[in-house]
Amino acid sequence: MSDKNLRSTLLNLDGAGYKSYKNIKGNYQFSDFTLIIDYVQGDPFAAPSKFRVKIPQSVAKFPQKLYKSASRNIALRDYLARQFQKVSRRISSHRGTGKSGLIEIAPTGQEILERTSILIDERYVEARFSVGLPARGRRVLGRQAAAMLCEDIPDIVDSALLHRSLNAQEILHHVKTAEDADYIREQLSTRNLVAFVANNAVLPRRSGIDFRPLENNPVPFVSPCDLEVEFNCPNCGIVKGMGIKEGVTLIVGGGYHGKSTLLQSLELGVYNHLPGDGREFVVTSPNAVKIRAEDGRSVVGVDISPFINHLPQGRSTSHFSTTNASGSTSQAANIMEALEAGGELLLVDEDTSATNFTIRDRRMQALIAKEKEPITPFIDKVRQLYDDYNVSTILVMGGSGDYFEVADTVIAMEDYKPYDVTEQARAIALKYPTDRKAEGGNNFGTITPRSPLSKSIDPSTHKRDSKVKTRDINQITFGTEDIDLTAIEQIVDRGQLIAIASAMVYGKENYIDNKTNLSTVLDLIMEEIATRGLDSITDFPQGDLVLFRRFELAAAINRLRSLKVND
Repeated sequence: MSDKNLRSTLLNLDGAGYKSYKNIKGNYQFSDFTLIIDYVQGDPFAAPSKFRVKIPQSVAKFPQKLYKSASRNIALRDYLARQFQKVSRRISSHRGTGKSGLIEIAPTGQEILERTSILIDERYVEARFSVGLPARGRRVLGRQAAAMLCEDIPDIVDSALLHRSLNAQEILHHVKTAEDADYIREQLSTRNLVAFVANNAVLPRRSGIDFRPLENNPVPFVSPCDLEVEFNCPNCGIVKGMGIKEGVTLIVGGGYHGKSTLLQSLELGVYNHLPGDGREFVVTSPNAVKIRAEDGRSVVGVDISPFINHLPQGRSTSHFSTTNASGSTSQAANIMEALEAGGELLLVDEDTSATNFTIRDRRMQALIAKEKEPITPFIDKVRQLYDDYNVSTILVMGGSGDYFEVADTVIAMEDYKPYDVTEQARAIALKYPTDRKAEGGNNFGTITPRSPLSKSIDPSTHKRDSKVKTRDINQITFGTEDIDLTAIEQIVDRGQLIAIASAMVYGKENYIDNKTNLSTVLDLIMEEIATRGLDSITDFPQGDLVLFRRFELAAAINRLRSLKVND
């Protein structure tokens, strides 16, 4: 059918009951694109209707150089989603009851992420978005709907999705910036680095809820000379900055001098950032995992014995379970789960760590004998973790110099400027020995795989076969269970949460069979997505999915309170 058929149908529906909008579901050929209506809401207050537009490249005319590589493809799609968002906000207007008049694409943040809201190849540009079909009460506003679908949507397509309508230099800068960041990330391991912070990076953010760069005279980042490295990027050429080596790195300094700000930038360095964000070339190993204490979380069948042993009442720590973990047991479980999922770099901040998990000084050792203390502190395991498994750690530590003895590199932050104080820290460690006794034995211990039981991962309720929804970016309702992901700080977009929930359902249906271990399940799901895209884990095309990492998927599965694992 044509756009004229759609307009005629909408005008004829004017004043009818809202459910009559169901009649417009289908495909409509406009002069420059195809409009596809996949789902029509049944009520003006319900979730908006799902629409797509497909524009032939003969019309869109995006040069192949903008999407020829995976990195550029993702960045171009991200750029177009932002343009659609900008134009739709300008064009959309309130028309009637509830969400009437809404034309909206999935929102974006400071990160350049792989999204399903925009797809692009040599044949088509496809945009997926939501529409609030207009109503007064529960009656169709047919004329307003005709204006939205037959005038507003073509205007958005023309303004946001055609190359001739956009700033060509801005697009090219967007994709080149992402490509250069990906290049640096790929080069890290060949240089024995786990992270890189470019000179002149702006790390502070405007506030805890506004993640744009600080505007009022932020201090630009400048690498210490001894730690400076450079990369010859494919687009912008030489980029210099601080390279953080493999091993154990301490970030020290006084309060409010930028220690945690640096770590927060590093934890989000697993993602690319917008030009102008200030963190475009803050790049971290893709297998970096932020670790913190998480009182009250559920833990199921995790071997935390490298850190905790000899619990009262003879409770096992090689297959540890609890519905209400303490700070120390939760942090131990978080580390072991990250290692099980393939983590190669741990990011730890003492401010969000359990004190008794982080350090046990000489005086406490003298007062409480080791046989009375089940916790082996992280200080006695962090070096073994690198020596035995090649897992590095970056640790913010402002309160204990005992870590000087196990650190390879010590970076001091002063007024947001980094200084290499490794040699001073080693000299202090020699001059002021702590005389504390190492309590970690000779080896780190075993990373024990677990196999989830399929029946314990159940998205059904007593009324529905599958009920999965998300709240903000920190909670998934999975069947009858709520999964709290507030402490998973590397989830940055609600679309990641939506995709994680879908991946859990997909994993249960296809790979979780009581025998396959969790790491292999993660491999299979991520390989499926890499090969076939995020659409492979849903039953129908969705525009609100954002690519996640295996570590955040594992975190969601591990926090499902109904989870059980094969003994």
